[in-house]
Amino acid sequence: MTMNRYRLKTRAQKGDRGARLAQGMLQRPDRLIGTILLGNNFFNTLAAALATVIGLRLFPGESGIAIATGALTLLLLIFGEVTPKTLAALHPERFAIPAAYVLWPLMRLLWPLVWLVTLIGNGLLRLIGVSPEEAAQHSLSTEELRTVVAEAGAMIPHRHQKMLLSILDLENATVEDIMVPRNEIVGIDISEPWSAIRDAITNSQHTRIPLFDGSIDNLKGVVHLRRVVRLAAEDALDVKSLLALAREPYFIPEGTPLNQQLLNFQNQKRRIGFVVDEYGDIQGLVTIEDILEEVIGEFTSDPATRIKNVYADADGSYRVTGSVTIRSLNKNLGWKLPTSGPKTINGLLLEQLEHLPQEGVKAEIAGYGFEITEMRANAVKSTRIWPPPTPTATRKAA
Repeated sequence: MTMNRYRLKTRAQKGDRGARLAQGMLQRPDRLIGTILLGNNFFNTLAAALATVIGLRLFPGESGIAIATGALTLLLLIFGEVTPKTLAALHPERFAIPAAYVLWPLMRLLWPLVWLVTLIGNGLLRLIGVSPEEAAQHSLSTEELRTVVAEAGAMIPHRHQKMLLSILDLENATVEDIMVPRNEIVGIDISEPWSAIRDAITNSQHTRIPLFDGSIDNLKGVVHLRRVVRLAAEDALDVKSLLALAREPYFIPEGTPLNQQLLNFQNQKRRIGFVVDEYGDIQGLVTIEDILEEVIGEFTSDPATRIKNVYADADGSYRVTGSVTIRSLNKNLGWKLPTSGPKTINGLLLEQLEHLPQEGVKAEIAGYGFEITEMRANAVKSTRIWPPPTPTATRKAA
């Protein structure tokens, strides 16, 4: 019963006959327990009878029964219960696999008795709302799987553990947590002069560029620069041909979990999408690379670019742009800012203060000190954050 079911399943898949027998019996633990207890109780009763007979012959009278009872209890407790069961619990595979070769034929031999005992026992269990069939299932919840990964130790490299845990975290995050906000979307405004459009294409740092007419709300499509190169080389590129090369935009409803959106990108053969709210207004942009970075980390080895728009100062504070997401701060700096409400530092401060603040306003949220250093267009442009002191720092100061 203490065997690792997943390790047992692996051994069974590799062709270990004893593991297959043990796995088969553990699928119905009620029948296995019935077989074991039938033999256990039979021999315990037989031992009690023999001990009573021997005790009465050696010590006639009630003293013989008392001595036999005490001696048998001690012997059974040490040699029949505590020692063997502790040993088997500490080394389950060493004893369970060989025991399967004995228990399996016993289960078949004693099947009529096992069936009767199991039938009565399961009937009593169902009266109190317990189903033996459901109890035999061993599926892991997300939190249990997270614990298994975290406790794997040296069996799984630390980096791989982080990746597995990040995959499990995808269902707890939505596209708003990682999207590029609409005011930071880099695109091409086709209403501008052609020279400005050509410069934007030439100097672009992205392979896919949104095309819009005057405003991002009037989105025309997304063009891949690889398709533009040929026409540009032939000097046949203009606004009309650029729009002809663009692909229709792909829209993502707000609140979509990251794990679901990753599947949506795969099914739709897309790599970039625009997050829209319930009114159809564009809120931001998400790419498949953004989701993959949530699993494997940033596609860069430079620690300075690990988290954008966050700068550490010598006094222990951090200068943070208001558009930085709370999730990225918590993940990269190990902070514990609340994530159940607003997604960005700007939204968190506005929700906490309940009004448009002025520069220099201070606030404390979940033990973190905030000071607004710059406001722009009714939003917090930048702020300074003091994280709470760590226990180590507190002890040093004391």
